[in-house]
Amino acid sequence: MKFLDLTKVYIRSGGGGSGAVSFRREKYIEYGGPDGGDGGRGGDVVVEAVEGLNTLIDFRYQPHFFAKSGQGGMGRQRTGRDADDIVMRVPVGTEILDEDEETVIADLTEPGQRIVLAKGGNGGFGNLHFKTSTNQAPRRANPGQPGVERTIWLRLKLIADVGLLGLPNAGKSTFLAATSNARPKIADYPFTTIVPNLGVVGVDGIEFVVADIPGLIAGAHEGRGIGDRFLGHVERSGALLHLVDGTAADVVADWRTIVTELEMYGEGLAEKPRLTVLNKIDALSEDEVATRRDTLARAVGGEVMAMSGVSGTGVTEVLRALRVMIGRDAAEATPEEGDAPWSPV
Repeated sequence: MKFLDLTKVYIRSGGGGSGAVSFRREKYIEYGGPDGGDGGRGGDVVVEAVEGLNTLIDFRYQPHFFAKSGQGGMGRQRTGRDADDIVMRVPVGTEILDEDEETVIADLTEPGQRIVLAKGGNGGFGNLHFKTSTNQAPRRANPGQPGVERTIWLRLKLIADVGLLGLPNAGKSTFLAATSNARPKIADYPFTTIVPNLGVVGVDGIEFVVADIPGLIAGAHEGRGIGDRFLGHVERSGALLHLVDGTAADVVADWRTIVTELEMYGEGLAEKPRLTVLNKIDALSEDEVATRRDTLARAVGGEVMAMSGVSGTGVTEVLRALRVMIGRDAAEATPEEGDAPWSPV
């Protein structure tokens, strides 16, 4: 399935049906009087968040959602039929933006949330409504209200407990593949990951969702590389896991590059709880690991953990630290799940 997280959609609600001009005409009834019915209501355009979806690709091929108009009123005081609503089903975590692509109309973060984006027009009154003591045979009726037409943007922000950050080839996809059933593409060249990936990881009987996004490079906020557009997928995360390639020439410079991009992006990402981990220690000697870890810890101003996503060294400790950061207590685990830590696949 192709991944798409931003798309433009054109919507239009249905207009109301026109009221009818009609008179009762029956044999032996000399003065029947007006009996025109009202028009039916036009259909609404509704958006609903549903489970089981993680892409907006369907809207790429079907960007128009036009509701039908209500049926016109009829004689014998018959009201026209209301038009059916059109329901747009989107993934949980979808933001609805106005045409300017900045104004947030709604943010659907829970399954079942619904919002009416375009309300259908009311049906017009038939001539029966206009009968008065001085006008016993009105020959006027109201047209139905027109529908609402607008252009909106849908932007998907995946909902995950932990967001993975790092430069290209920092080992994010390897970590996700080793700790979950997700199978992101893994290769020894930059930008292997070009779309976000979700994986469910578990430790001590507790499961949580991790989101892997394409790697950032210096100047990503200016559009360099893939840019920072995928950072929106970690905005909802409770914590961030920042992987630093331990084999890099300058681990502090690599760490600072990502932190700078977070600050330039804004949206509170730089203030989120963040766990910094020196990765790929299987390719380093013990002395190199200790030296680089201490150097990075001084720059971070806090604890730096070390691990290898390939060999599994230190991964369980990292997962436990993340579990604590997102507030998932090990006591939540069921007895059947036991207390077995993560083990490499």
